[in-house]
Amino acid sequence: LDVLVVALKSRSIASERAVALSTEAFDALRSRGAERVIFKYCSTFDSTDAGNIGPVADALLERSGADIAIYCPAYPENARRLFGGYLFVGEVLLSESGMRDHPVTPMRDANLMRVLQRQTPHAVDRVDLADVRRGAAAVRERIARLRARGVRHAIVDAILDEDLTTIADAVDERVLVTGGAALAAGFPARWRREGRSQLGTGVAFPAIGGPAVVIAGSCSRATLAQVAASRATMATFALDEPVFTETAHVVASALAWARQQPAGTPLLVTASEPPDVVAAHQRRYGSDEASSRVEAALASIARGLRDQGARRFVVAGGETSGATVRALGVEALRIGPQIEPGVPWTVTVDSQPLALALKSGNFGSEDFFARALAMAP
Repeated sequence: LDVLVVALKSRSIASERAVALSTEAFDALRSRGAERVIFKYCSTFDSTDAGNIGPVADALLERSGADIAIYCPAYPENARRLFGGYLFVGEVLLSESGMRDHPVTPMRDANLMRVLQRQTPHAVDRVDLADVRRGAAAVRERIARLRARGVRHAIVDAILDEDLTTIADAVDERVLVTGGAALAAGFPARWRREGRSQLGTGVAFPAIGGPAVVIAGSCSRATLAQVAASRATMATFALDEPVFTETAHVVASALAWARQQPAGTPLLVTASEPPDVVAAHQRRYGSDEASSRVEAALASIARGLRDQGARRFVVAGGETSGATVRALGVEALRIGPQIEPGVPWTVTVDSQPLALALKSGNFGSEDFFARALAMAP
């Protein structure tokens, strides 16, 4: 393998647990010869003042023996741009985007230097866009100056894909890099140029077939729009408030409903609700309890639908995706064709494979569900 991705549910759990999982993965990868480890987080940098981006990065710096880490969550193709240390989503600051009302990790500060500084005791600074535009050597020089001043964490500006390529070239020899998925995509081009990789030569992707299901747990603006756009063309089951008190009954009702749908009908099971409704649930049941109940219900429904014959799943929401793959017993996935930027189809690596498209809540066009199902393996 040229690249191995270890998927952890470390964004919103206790920071001590996130650090333990991440360092365990780092040690396992390095012991097997991994030359480079990329600590990947969301392109919206969503976290809390307690972490987990800062604490995990601090632990990985210690593990790697490195003295400075760079941070670049920018994803220009998905309209995530970083300028002056401020993260923009589309045309607005992160703090003015739908992430302001995220039910688990609301982001109300777009200045990533401030966000990260609240998560680490070490100095935070940045590499500005002017340095990036001067090329990889200028980026390396700026990082060296920051390191000499004792800075441990450096936010790096990027607004175009070419900026990410420059940054990847500048840090290609570092054992530890942190950033979004788009930064990671900057490395293979150089590896191919230098004959260090066979990436892109193509691997046959298996056909799966069978019933298709969309599981939507995210309450982001993007997912809410995708759910609304799909109701007219997909049979839809919406989880309502009894999910918090009668979870088993709601799961059973959803599975009974699914059995009644005509064969071949794509199914949409959704718990996505507007921010004001989510806030009301959190006030009544508690933030963590409300989220965990919904995740558990959706995961149980996904497992039940698998048992009823479903073989292709589109899952919207990071937390929902984590809960679903655990419920389905997924241990490994083969990455397949990209549906839209940042979201590929994948297939489980086992004797009875399932096809999964695991989508960040904030990603995708309004007709994403239809697009995904149209090209499902």
